[in-house]
Amino acid sequence: MTANHSNPPRLFQRLMQALYQPLDIAALAVFRILFGLMMFGGTMRFMLNGWVERLYVEPEFFFKYWGFSWVQVWPEWGLYLHYGALAVLALFIALGFCYRLSILLFCLGFAYAELMDVSNYLNHYYFVTLLSFLMIFMPLHRAWSIDAWLNPKIKSTSLPAWNTYLLRFQVGMLYLYAGLAKVELDWLLYAQPLNIWLTAKTETPLIGPWLDELWVHYAMSWGAFLFDTFIIAFMLNRRTRPYAFCIILLFHFMTHVFFNIGMFPIIMVTAVLVFFSPDWPRKWIASVAPIIQPTSPPALSWLRMAIITAFVGFCLFQFLFPMRHLLYPGTVLWGEEGMRFSWKVMLREKNGIVTYYLRDPHTGNEWQVSPRQYLNDYQDREYATQPDLILQLAHHIADDYAERGYENVEVRAEAWVSLNGRAPQLMIDPEVDLADQAQGVARKAWIRPAPDGPPLQLMPPETLTYQWLSRR
Repeated sequence: MTANHSNPPRLFQRLMQALYQPLDIAALAVFRILFGLMMFGGTMRFMLNGWVERLYVEPEFFFKYWGFSWVQVWPEWGLYLHYGALAVLALFIALGFCYRLSILLFCLGFAYAELMDVSNYLNHYYFVTLLSFLMIFMPLHRAWSIDAWLNPKIKSTSLPAWNTYLLRFQVGMLYLYAGLAKVELDWLLYAQPLNIWLTAKTETPLIGPWLDELWVHYAMSWGAFLFDTFIIAFMLNRRTRPYAFCIILLFHFMTHVFFNIGMFPIIMVTAVLVFFSPDWPRKWIASVAPIIQPTSPPALSWLRMAIITAFVGFCLFQFLFPMRHLLYPGTVLWGEEGMRFSWKVMLREKNGIVTYYLRDPHTGNEWQVSPRQYLNDYQDREYATQPDLILQLAHHIADDYAERGYENVEVRAEAWVSLNGRAPQLMIDPEVDLADQAQGVARKAWIRPAPDGPPLQLMPPETLTYQWLSRR
């Protein structure tokens, strides 16, 4: 009995045929233009709103991603140079000018900016980083671009189908995991945190009084769960796609009205355009669509087999990586181990306050340290509910006191945190010396169990956590 060595090549050949089928370039060319314009507008908005000063100039300490402590924050002039360069590169991407170099530098520059401080993490920043990374490998400048005008040899009316499939996959993963993440007791059974957020929006014109109704909170919680989980399935179907897109427009308009989530709605509305027919822009831009002849897939080679393997590997990673929180005990909404980069969008309302207690093991002297000595208002609000950042600041405090002559100082934290309207409770074991705990992705045994039971009441945070925090 002999092994059949033809099966792997046949499998790759079928994949080659599917992935290299030519599709109209029009839709992805428009996607490139819209992406560049969005990033140009978003970057200018970031600078004009004073966020460079707030997030990077005012703070004296910055939280680092594990493994990226080498990423440093530029001085103020360097920050504006960095973001100014991102704006110019985004405009070049939209125009299709020096596209290959522009998208590469934009991806690297945007990723660097997001790595400068963990407390600035947002899901749509990560999404933009992934989209720009994928676009590096896509020749989206072969139509409706300055590059194609200057060099007609690169002009093309089609692109291999894998460009469209890969973008659709990445967008689909975000929606799918945003939906699956809502399979939580708080979201589906207690309508939290929408109950907290919507009750605070009762002054909204026209619909404000409805936002105080509990049944509205439940309807919107379940509606958001069903929307995120299944909307891409309807976008993949040609017949249901127009109706699904209308629902997407309505959904993201509502999120824009109710919640302060920046450019996320417009980014997602633009991203789902990749699910429409590849030639859809020609119905609006050109009267005659080009005739795209089917072509045979390129000859199979070890290089192309490696490319396909990398393609499949990337998709597999993006499918599995958001599930890494299952490797940790407890709910991810409390301990947040595996929370970032997992498309867990708007799932929790957490408020916290942290006090550090230091002890000199040589003298036995103890004293209290406020994190406000090291953080600005924004950082203090963001970090206080994230155990890994509390640990990181504890290490920084220990290093700071070591420079003052206090060797091997012990650092303990009293972190009171409220999750989705529950009474505040200790999130970290106050007896553990955090200065002695390693940073990284390993399980943090010093995180205390999440609070049991439902929220005390379904009411605005002003009557629960907010009052408690103000008394502290």
